[in-house]
Amino acid sequence: MTSKFQEVETKNDGARFAFNTQWKDPMTGVVWKFQLFFYTHDNSIEMFDIKNQRSFLRRVAYTDISLDHLFVGSVVNVFTRQLLIEDYGDEFTRRNLQQLQERTLALIKPDGIPYMGKIIEAICCSGLIIKQLRMCKLSRGQAKDFYKAHMDKPFFEELANHMSSGPCVAMELVAEDAIAKWRLLLGPTSTEVARMKAPSSIRANFGTDSTRNAVHGADSYDSARREAHFFFADRMFAPCAKFFNVTLGIIKPHTVQAGAAGAMIDLIQEKYDITAMEMINFTRPNAEEFYELYRGVVQDYYAMTHEMSSGDAIAMELCCKTNPEHNPVKAFREFCGPPDPALARQLRPSSLRAQFGVNKVKNGIHCTDLSEDGESECKFIFTHQWTM
Repeated sequence: MTSKFQEVETKNDGARFAFNTQWKDPMTGVVWKFQLFFYTHDNSIEMFDIKNQRSFLRRVAYTDISLDHLFVGSVVNVFTRQLLIEDYGDEFTRRNLQQLQERTLALIKPDGIPYMGKIIEAICCSGLIIKQLRMCKLSRGQAKDFYKAHMDKPFFEELANHMSSGPCVAMELVAEDAIAKWRLLLGPTSTEVARMKAPSSIRANFGTDSTRNAVHGADSYDSARREAHFFFADRMFAPCAKFFNVTLGIIKPHTVQAGAAGAMIDLIQEKYDITAMEMINFTRPNAEEFYELYRGVVQDYYAMTHEMSSGDAIAMELCCKTNPEHNPVKAFREFCGPPDPALARQLRPSSLRAQFGVNKVKNGIHCTDLSEDGESECKFIFTHQWTM
């Protein structure tokens, strides 16, 4: 099926789309402003230095970027520079792309957490792009604040109790008509009605009743903005991470970009509880610090840091589902398989790297190697402030 992005590219064959971006030099802390130009005809890019009013990068083919991932707020990696897209660069770009990049808030409720891999897979398969994601725990007061529009409804107290009963996963989604597309995917509020009228919807498959119906979706442009701000504008929530008898898994950027994160999470949930989860974006210095143990030891160290800082990744704190008091590092490392996917497909064909890996660098997922490092790696990730 042809996407709206492909239609824009066809309609504007050879068109140039412009974006205002910024890049923070990790060595000096200086913030540079660039215009990034993307040409749909040959998937080429160029960059212009706004301050010095001169060309910074001449037009060159660059297959690591696609038009559907160029939207305000996204981070793209251009030859090791991580550019934060701040705004559209001209009216042509705004006019053609803004309507195709609507945002909405999706929320996996506590009762939907056991199915979040399947739910995220459904999101990715529908053409919705996950821009932000975080697992959090709402207090009862926060749950009431989030649902204050329903304060006078008879189900309000029960809803607040349920939403504060366990972790939930908030996501900001981007797509053309994202609000309507997500609400169609989740189905009617009542799971009984959903099973009759929308049997393939998320609520029909994973919901129990009108309160425990697995997922929530914003119902308008204004509520989408308010709800996204509620979860992603520096609000403090109770921590989810345990930091005890845990291991770390990071779904690598290439897996996220391929839309395979949900399928991987679904497999992980069969054997492990995900006790904390967040979408993160490593800077190159962050990635080098995280992989410091491998410097001078692993030949692919620099390629590994480049891949980890090439786009959005999804970090997970994991514990053993059947025995939470057991250190899961060794078992999860075996579950991931050998670092080389080619070898994994021979020795452990059902492992994650055998199924999702491309090569030794793009091997699907990072996992903690040493049994004593599970807690420290999780602390590195889940106590870090992930800002550009």
